[in-house]
Amino acid sequence: MAFYVVQFLTGLASAASLFLVASGLSIIFGVTRIVNFAHGAFYMIGAYIAFTLTERLSGAFGFWGSIVLAALAVALIGVLVEMVLLRRIYHAPELFQLLATFGLTLMVEDLVVLIWGPDDLVGRRAPGFKGAIDFFGQNIPSYDLFLIVLGPVVLGILWLLFQRTRWGVLVRAATQDRDMVAALGVNQKWLFTSVFAVGVFLAALGGALQIPRDAVHHAMDLRIIVEVFVVVVIGGLGSIVGAFVAAVLVSELNAFGILIFPKISIILVFLVMAVVLIVRPWGLFGKPEAAARKTPGLTVNPWRPLTSNERLASLAALLLAATLPLFAGNYALTVGSEIAIFVIFAVSLHFLMSVGGLASFGHAAYFGLGAYGVAFLAKMAGLPMIVCLLLGPLLGCMGAAVFGFFAVQLSGVYFAMLTLAFAQIVWSIAFQWVSVTGGDNGILGVWPEKWAASPSNFYWLALGVAALVTVALRVMVFSPFGYALRATRDSLLRSEAIGINAKRIQWTAFVIAGTTAGIGGALFAYLKGSVFPDNLGISLSVDALVMVLLGGVETVSGAVIGAIVYKALNIWLVSQTDLSKLVLGGFIVLIVVVFPKGIVGMLEMLAQRRRKSSPPGSPLLAKPIESAE
Repeated sequence: MAFYVVQFLTGLASAASLFLVASGLSIIFGVTRIVNFAHGAFYMIGAYIAFTLTERLSGAFGFWGSIVLAALAVALIGVLVEMVLLRRIYHAPELFQLLATFGLTLMVEDLVVLIWGPDDLVGRRAPGFKGAIDFFGQNIPSYDLFLIVLGPVVLGILWLLFQRTRWGVLVRAATQDRDMVAALGVNQKWLFTSVFAVGVFLAALGGALQIPRDAVHHAMDLRIIVEVFVVVVIGGLGSIVGAFVAAVLVSELNAFGILIFPKISIILVFLVMAVVLIVRPWGLFGKPEAAARKTPGLTVNPWRPLTSNERLASLAALLLAATLPLFAGNYALTVGSEIAIFVIFAVSLHFLMSVGGLASFGHAAYFGLGAYGVAFLAKMAGLPMIVCLLLGPLLGCMGAAVFGFFAVQLSGVYFAMLTLAFAQIVWSIAFQWVSVTGGDNGILGVWPEKWAASPSNFYWLALGVAALVTVALRVMVFSPFGYALRATRDSLLRSEAIGINAKRIQWTAFVIAGTTAGIGGALFAYLKGSVFPDNLGISLSVDALVMVLLGGVETVSGAVIGAIVYKALNIWLVSQTDLSKLVLGGFIVLIVVVFPKGIVGMLEMLAQRRRKSSPPGSPLLAKPIESAE
């Protein structure tokens, strides 16, 4: 019994730090509607700066003063980020703000390695809390007891701040209906800046307080951000009490899950998150939003099929790409094959986001399922490559059919978080079901047959499939199904009023997107010759989002350009510099600021301005054009 009590107290200590980070993210999203992917980066910077200060300032005052100073310094950095970057893109589609914060995260990961080095850093023990307390033969670190007390104290301070101050009233009002707050004359800029500063301060404080417990390392941002998203969603967006209760729940599940359910310990948290989202989408303590912001589709210009000249130009580009094996080496062909596969992956998500208005944060689940489907058929059943490529993606189709049924019942960020939960469940199964999936060792030896084994033949195969998939999805966009899907995107109520079964249309689109991603995953398995749980991971889902947003979410096929640019740049930078994440992150941030509608979206806008500025009778106005692609 003493062991279980100590385990419970350890969970409570972990919950304190998790609560600090999650409460900051909850406040930021509740007011600004920014899905701040960089929140984990601020947590990590807080830990690194606190380590540096505590090593230089001695004594108890130096240590605790360093913790507070580190949090204040990171909060100041957060203010600069909000004023210089985020304030410029508040009126851009919400997902572009996610893209900007993802770029910041990449930059920070390389910057901390550049400044502090790649090795783990072990911080000082906290003065006054260096020992342990004996509890029936079990030792409880005194610092853990301090964190257990600190959690409720911070909760009380935040409650007083939000309930007893005018600023707190404005923040709570903005969480419920920020448009009304703006209409009442509140200066939104400074409200957003102050909220962002408080949220970043809490994240950095949570990171700084971890240095006596854990080593500081350059991957701690991604480790914490997934758990923080889970806590915020379970507790309820904008709810501080909800963040505290959810942090305790998640931490205790992590503490006891490994003891009681060792085979599914990683899955437990995401199962709870999925159940909460299905039963109560706005979280345990959250409230339904008064008015949702526009989905990406609402700002999309009217689309049209390609003209004859544009089709000829696209065909010429495809034929030019097909000539690559005539002059390129094996490495370039392998890179070209990978880019073609990620074009398939990107256009599948783009179809769901741009045409359906449904932003998935877990699209890699279906990419990975397609890869595992091929691996199972090739290694266990010994089927030919053609049969595996035809049947393998059906595993992604089945996963999308099951998960999509529940996901399309929700919308907005709740839909995105539920897709993330499902993806993490699939990843956890692949990681822990070692007897079937091989676990972290993966499934090896999934090589293409002789007819596709050469780099040139496989390149042509990947390029051909990518072209067919892209054309098929474009045809769907301008089919009756595509028009019905766009109707549900633009106005759910109006589409249902004219007889469209919105949920069935959205579910069908989800299945189509999942199956298409599975096709990409099937090819990827043969390209790499192996399949690992990382093929299902959140980092790959984020890559897909980045490719779609870089190309332009408000375009028909912008993801093709986004995938080519992102993957080519990523692969090239990795081969050229050790600071590839820093350069790539800076490039992403630059694109967001300069091209807030994406690369193709900005080209469309420039073309429209050119047509509008052309004099009457100009050849540019000879034919009515609604939107260029």
